[in-house]
Amino acid sequence: MGNNSLKAQLRGLIRLTRWKEYVPFVIPLTVVGALLAARQHGTVLLDWRLLAVTAANVLAVAYAFMINDIEDAPDDARDPERAARNPVTSGEIRVRFAYHACRFVAGATLILYACGGLHVFGIGIATLLLSHFYSWRPVRLKAYPITDIVSHSLMLSGLLLLAGYFIYHTQPGVVWFVAASMTLISVYGQLYNQLRDFEMDKAAGLFNTAIVLGEDNTRRTMYATIALAAVCMLAAIVLDAFPLWLGFVLLFGVAVSTFFRPTTDARGTKTVEVSGGLQIQGLIVANVTVSIWLLFAVMAQILQF
Repeated sequence: MGNNSLKAQLRGLIRLTRWKEYVPFVIPLTVVGALLAARQHGTVLLDWRLLAVTAANVLAVAYAFMINDIEDAPDDARDPERAARNPVTSGEIRVRFAYHACRFVAGATLILYACGGLHVFGIGIATLLLSHFYSWRPVRLKAYPITDIVSHSLMLSGLLLLAGYFIYHTQPGVVWFVAASMTLISVYGQLYNQLRDFEMDKAAGLFNTAIVLGEDNTRRTMYATIALAAVCMLAAIVLDAFPLWLGFVLLFGVAVSTFFRPTTDARGTKTVEVSGGLQIQGLIVANVTVSIWLLFAVMAQILQF
């Protein structure tokens, strides 16, 4: 393989990770877990382990996206838009090279998870296994109703937050409500994705939750999960999981988000219904709020010394 070919393969590998689609939510989810642990147990001091586990979560989700595109390459070939997006389908990256890259990412991910301790390492193993079996054709959890939603929501939300929390403490208590809320939001996201890909998934022979429910019922279920997520989050707020002053920061984040008028959903594709247009704004609110909370936590920690 020549230098130019290697450079093209590496460029395709970066595209295969699809990092833009998840970094904006993986980082704040992990940090929120750690901040919740610090708040629930005031003696906790944030340290380098948070950086290691945040990187591990990012790589774990990268692995999920990479193996998904490798395994979905034959299906994506049926649609010109998806074929162009998938570097394996388009021939930009060789399948063998892509699999080798996945193995490397998995190894690096486990090493970084181990930095967070035994509990975090166990969460990391569970996340990687779900990421693999979600798309791997001999199992392909995404091809079946219920398992597609459960595996997706855990590996791309609930487990990520818990990995951040378990760095510093192993008794979540009221934080279970936050984890449940984040998981339910991920359920919404998966149903939205399935609604967007409804015809393609049907043509590919998938038998996922959206296909079983039908388009109308999928929309209803999406909004029901958002409502339930809001109830869980309200319960966490009432039970003092978050500092009260964070509410003002949240309002500031909402104000910042109004300066953005996205025309696509969080994946960068055309929205299929009204909530899709709010996804990017929601990510902006989350990142602004978590960034300011983290800044205050670090400043308070520095002032203690």
